[in-house]
Amino acid sequence: MVKGKKLGLGLNIKRRKTRQIRVGDVLIGAGAPISVQSMTKTDTRDVAATLSQVMALADAGCEIVRISVPDNESVEAIGEIKKSSPVPIIADCHFDYRLAIGAIRQGVDGIRINPGNIGSKERVVKIIREAKSRQIPIRIGVNAGSMQKDLFEKFGGPAVEAMAESALRHIELFESQGFDMIKLSLKSSHAGMMIQACRLMAQKTDYPFHLGLTEAGGPFSGAIKSAVAMGILLSEGIGDTIRVSITGDPLLEVKAGYEILRSLGLRSRGVEVISCPTCARCHIDLFGLAERIERELQNISVTLKVAVMGCVVNGPGEARDADVGVAGGKGKGVIFRKGEIIKTVNEGHIAEALLSEVKDILLEKEKGIKDV
Repeated sequence: MVKGKKLGLGLNIKRRKTRQIRVGDVLIGAGAPISVQSMTKTDTRDVAATLSQVMALADAGCEIVRISVPDNESVEAIGEIKKSSPVPIIADCHFDYRLAIGAIRQGVDGIRINPGNIGSKERVVKIIREAKSRQIPIRIGVNAGSMQKDLFEKFGGPAVEAMAESALRHIELFESQGFDMIKLSLKSSHAGMMIQACRLMAQKTDYPFHLGLTEAGGPFSGAIKSAVAMGILLSEGIGDTIRVSITGDPLLEVKAGYEILRSLGLRSRGVEVISCPTCARCHIDLFGLAERIERELQNISVTLKVAVMGCVVNGPGEARDADVGVAGGKGKGVIFRKGEIIKTVNEGHIAEALLSEVKDILLEKEKGIKDV
């Protein structure tokens, strides 16, 4: 096991020791930072729309983007998209092995297949050989609902053991072709099954893992279920790249991914806004204030902690580790930095005062970097 960073909260996460692969310029496994992925939700054949979403995802911090390749037109389009993409592109290919081969020849940085739905062994081998000739990694995706028929019959359905046996069969085939640029994912819409399958496979192989809960749901329920499933595995050191899969804006997937990693102390990017739930002690519009602060700061990539507190109980004291924050009072707000009060402003000027302090901190950080 690779010893991880000891955190102030008492966590001492030891990352699972794995092999390392490279997807474009992103390293995965063997202690590399856990990368955040998402997937475009546009018609891949529409190059402009898809590339626009890729750019937006990259701006939000997404490090790898997966794109569905359902037909030959998409194969041609993905080549055009790849040429202008600022981040590595993975082609998501199912059923037709020729789509995967075409995408590889178009220059993608990786392929995601579920060998169980590609068809014959010979067709899977053709994909492997093409990827090997171009040194392109492949993610072997095993989904609970689409495994080999004999495994369904052997285990009486989509059991955890069936998922593991399916993955091991695929790995054996890939290795028989001298191919080891492999990333594994074992997915289910049930958090418990996904957790158990990943735990079991972590004991059987040292290939890096992609974590994701499939068909997780909408932004609210999907993010919660994903956070629970991924959080448990990540806290055990399992997982090398993640995607929060939701029915909604893919930018929310990226945001949720980083929040999961931040909560465990595994990654830190952008502004973290902490705020109290409010109670009878609150005399300012904290809901509106917190919403505005989050909205105004959502595109900042610099790591920063901003506190929005309703009263002095949860004010400078409990939020003293925040870079900057506010504690509400009756018609006013106390602005503080690292727990030290620096000014008091009327309620109507709280947002502007807090945002101004954030701007000053960002300028200070920028100047510090230039002075190094």
